[in-house]
Amino acid sequence: MKKIYLSLFTVLFTFLSIAQVDRSKMPEPGPAPVVDLGETKSFTLENGLKVFVVQNDKLPKVSFSLRLDVDPIKEGNKAGTSDLAGDLMSKGTTTKTKDEINFAVDFIGARFGTSASSVFGSSLKKHQEKLLSIMADVVMNSDFKQEELDKLKTQYLSGIQSEKDDPDAIASNVRRVLLYGKDHPYGEIVTEETIENITLDDVKNYYSTFVKPNIAYMAVVGDINLKEAKKLVTKYFANWKKGEVPTFDYPMPEAPKMPQVAFVNKPGAVQSIVSVFNTIDLKPGSEDAIKASVTNGILGGGFVSKLNLNLREEHAYTYGARSGINSDELVGSFLTSANVRNEVTDSAINETMNELMAMLKGDITQDELDAQQKYSTGVFAYSLENAQTKARFAINTERYNLPADYYANYLKNLNAVTLEDVKMISQKYIKPMNGYIMVVGNKDEVADKVKALSPTGEITFYDTYGNIEEDKPLEAAPEGVTGKSVVESYLMAITETSKVDKAMVSLKKLNSTKKMADVTITGAPPMTMEVAIQMPNKYMSNMAAGAMAVQKQVFDGTKGKTTGMMGNSDMGEEEIAKMHYEGAVVPEMRYLDGKVKLEIKGVDQMNGESVYVVDATLPSGSVKTNYFSVKSGLLISTVEMMETPQGSFTKEESYEDYKKVGNYMFAHKMGQSVGPQQVTVVYNKIEVNPSIDAATFVVE
Repeated sequence: MKKIYLSLFTVLFTFLSIAQVDRSKMPEPGPAPVVDLGETKSFTLENGLKVFVVQNDKLPKVSFSLRLDVDPIKEGNKAGTSDLAGDLMSKGTTTKTKDEINFAVDFIGARFGTSASSVFGSSLKKHQEKLLSIMADVVMNSDFKQEELDKLKTQYLSGIQSEKDDPDAIASNVRRVLLYGKDHPYGEIVTEETIENITLDDVKNYYSTFVKPNIAYMAVVGDINLKEAKKLVTKYFANWKKGEVPTFDYPMPEAPKMPQVAFVNKPGAVQSIVSVFNTIDLKPGSEDAIKASVTNGILGGGFVSKLNLNLREEHAYTYGARSGINSDELVGSFLTSANVRNEVTDSAINETMNELMAMLKGDITQDELDAQQKYSTGVFAYSLENAQTKARFAINTERYNLPADYYANYLKNLNAVTLEDVKMISQKYIKPMNGYIMVVGNKDEVADKVKALSPTGEITFYDTYGNIEEDKPLEAAPEGVTGKSVVESYLMAITETSKVDKAMVSLKKLNSTKKMADVTITGAPPMTMEVAIQMPNKYMSNMAAGAMAVQKQVFDGTKGKTTGMMGNSDMGEEEIAKMHYEGAVVPEMRYLDGKVKLEIKGVDQMNGESVYVVDATLPSGSVKTNYFSVKSGLLISTVEMMETPQGSFTKEESYEDYKKVGNYMFAHKMGQSVGPQQVTVVYNKIEVNPSIDAATFVVE
């Protein structure tokens, strides 16, 4: 029981659209800016805390960035321990409650945050001492409470649940397992089980073991001089007790001897995430690091990169293709990634490989190199507007033992990169013949095409957590189970009745609903949404961002209209026909009206549970694949193709947190992915059979 018929996709483009530009020619780059990094001065406290000061008095602000140089830790069946410990540090100390800390930070208008390996604070100069006292209290006197841990664990579990249907999150998980292996800290995945395993003693142990001054760096940036900074930091951090901190070594993961093709099944998906990746030995600040950055920019670091121009502009396979050549102290990585349509999955991989081979051969022009160097120069200069960047430079210089003038000479070294350097870097770090080709997509439509890309003609299937699973077709549904019977079971589940005729009688009494929700869309501000439905098919939805109206959609049973920031439009014949189903309080009731073709495809696994897969073909010809829990009967996901002015996209929706309202079960949380964008809708109020003003459904 769900549905919002709202063009969330249009809302996304409202917030994420950019001005139209002439793409027929490359914009002329401006001159390389003169960069002044400022002088970095330093001192070290007796407890080992190393402090770096960058004075910048352009604004009366100061920021303090504390970084712990902790080796990656294997957390095993308690993966997520360090993350929880880092978040808990700001939830109370032996001297202040969480609310007192939050009030103190808000009162001075500061920014403040903690993580497993860092603490950051920024405020106006006149509040710098108050801010530093808060930071020192959190660092030295954190007081972990079971109540706060339980709250955080609930938040983590909610996030993990929402990622189960997120193709990008799935791809990230499996990619890490393949690159590093589960015995490496980088290959560990935080799951519901590992979060549940973590105790208060675990997070206390992390804090007491690793939060020490002798492995810490602090960068102080802003309207403050060395003498002043030394006095303040000494006052608040001199009593921080140092201690022995364990270190860890890990072997370099072994690379495949030939390309390995991996596949993660995403049932019903009409798009695939395709990746090519391998491990590399590239240390931060090494001689190759700047050259690698330029090389990656040419290959897949931006809109006019080779990969994007090929897969997006030339072939229209994707909305974006990117790559990364990533340095790391332990083990770096090279990767490419793109979301493409099912029918071009194999073609997109072939084109990706063609671009990689071209890089290995040195097929790069001087114009491409010049453009990337000028672009990177601008990005570097712009990044210096942020005090955090200079703080990071100061800490990195010490942490990675870089030359004192490494960042001062960054632009000189960047612009010294040659075509031969790019070719050398490509051959050294781009190794598709010793890496992985991975697809997250619809096995039934894509897997056989991808097999042809494997040297052995075989591909390995993985689940969403990187475990190898057998390639097997959908299980046949038990005898007597049909698409119709599965839908009937769903209707009985949401009415908590034992017979379908009783369910239908109950549902016919459900004449109207009103829902209020909080909406989160990637890249957009927080929004609220109101949805009203009056049977048989009157519908209204209204979305706003604060006081700003974003989009309103009204259907009066005959005609409909959408109004909002992207303009006004009347519903076409196809939209009106669809509203007959989507505009119902329980759309699945209409599946039984004899006009919808229901076909059970079999039994599959989704997020660790068995699901019935049922295709519903509407009179318009559009097909929606529905996934119903075998155990509960509830609808947990749908997948359908969505045609928009921007092109064709997969719309995937998930339904969870079913709660009873009146006599009916409603999903109180809905996740939606449209192409690469993620939407979360949390209903905070649902009314059953409310009185709705007739004016609500008037189409003006």
